[in-house]
Amino acid sequence: MSEYHIPVLLQESVSALLTDPAGVYADATFGGGGHSREILSRLSAEGRLIAFDRDADARENAPEDSRFTLIRNNFRFIRNFLLLEGYRDGIDGILADLGVSSHQFDTPDRGFSFRYEARLDMRMDAGSGTETAADVVNGRSEQELEKIFRTYGEVTDSRRIARLICKAREASPILTTTGLESAIAQALPQNARHKALAKIYQALRIEVNQEMRSLEKFLCGAAESLRPGGRLAVITYHSLEDRMVKNFIRCGNVDGNEEKDIYGNVKAPLRAVTRKPVLPQEEEIGRNTRARSAKLRVAEKIGATKDDNGEMTPEV
Repeated sequence: MSEYHIPVLLQESVSALLTDPAGVYADATFGGGGHSREILSRLSAEGRLIAFDRDADARENAPEDSRFTLIRNNFRFIRNFLLLEGYRDGIDGILADLGVSSHQFDTPDRGFSFRYEARLDMRMDAGSGTETAADVVNGRSEQELEKIFRTYGEVTDSRRIARLICKAREASPILTTTGLESAIAQALPQNARHKALAKIYQALRIEVNQEMRSLEKFLCGAAESLRPGGRLAVITYHSLEDRMVKNFIRCGNVDGNEEKDIYGNVKAPLRAVTRKPVLPQEEEIGRNTRARSAKLRVAEKIGATKDDNGEMTPEV
């Protein structure tokens, strides 16, 4: 098996995240544990790290460290689990790497990659009993499929691809990666076949795992879970994710709708630490091509002060 996952923007993200070696931090997307191990290496004996991952395979990467706790669940529930762990006053930092791990891409029977003959699964938590990519491909209407490909994959020929899928499944269900590629073959450009397939697979994966809904809930929960001055570091890999993270940091919601207080200040729980996203260096991209599209955004929880009436108001 190839390495589970090469952590992206490792030094940049952890350096931006950690403000107190004795603090409490969360790695919301544990995966191969690369970011977690780097965080632990910088924490003192009093520091703590809580990690989240819904993929059962990730448990094999858990370090044996008394300062570390792994919670097998979706990061969208981060607020609830941190409360259960007793962190009611907030923690010092939260890191999320939104990329699919190399392990998931490189394990054929997970169905994440068109490079292998495999059943269309694509679930992050393969044993959950939830909807698979095959269920989406065979169960959604032509209009629904077109919207999924257009919205989540920014697929140029989404309507034609949806129509071809619906036509092919009339003869027999589309259950495998090769079956899907065969069904839409005539709509794939010969000079950019892999790029087109990558967008289609991205769209299906996002729909199967409800990634955009989970990200929105995670961002809200993360903001609530940070103490004043605590930091949120998020690594994204495509424009949909990055736009949501950017909007949330700027406006306090993923849609980018500004709501202002009576003083004209945008009501948002976070403020950006870096004006522009941090991008990987060419050296890192050379070592790990999957880092090419990565963007790191870092924000800090806005504190609160008492006004003349004793009411708590956010710092600006």
